[in-house]
Amino acid sequence: MTGASLEETAEVIDRLEKNHVILRYTPVINWDLTDRERVEAMIEVRVTPQRDMGFDAVARRIYRFDEVKSVYLMSGSYDLLVLVEARTLKELASFVSSKLSTLETVTGTATSFVLKRYKEEGVIFEGEESDRRLVISP
Repeated sequence: MTGASLEETAEVIDRLEKNHVILRYTPVINWDLTDRERVEAMIEVRVTPQRDMGFDAVARRIYRFDEVKSVYLMSGSYDLLVLVEARTLKELASFVSSKLSTLETVTGTATSFVLKRYKEEGVIFEGEESDRRLVISP
């Protein structure tokens, strides 16, 4: 497909891993098919950036929490998007109320809970239905 040999491909991958271009290999898991309970949320966070550090210092402080899976600097009506995971709704609510919202630089949060996954990392979670549209030809 690429025209590269297996050895060349292995060398490129090895170099990318050593240069921290490839950071991790992560499986996409359909948690609905397991018996593990978990709650995920996306939290829009408004913050006051720190002098000479911008949003980086705030993001760094937030991403160190165990509950936090991802943190993104965003454009728009909020500053950071924080993806979090907990075992229960109570744990997640506790994280927001006692850890995240109490940070001195956080000025507001809006939490949205993940109710159902349809697609993640390019993987569709439910069986694709056949196309039921009518074919119209001239």
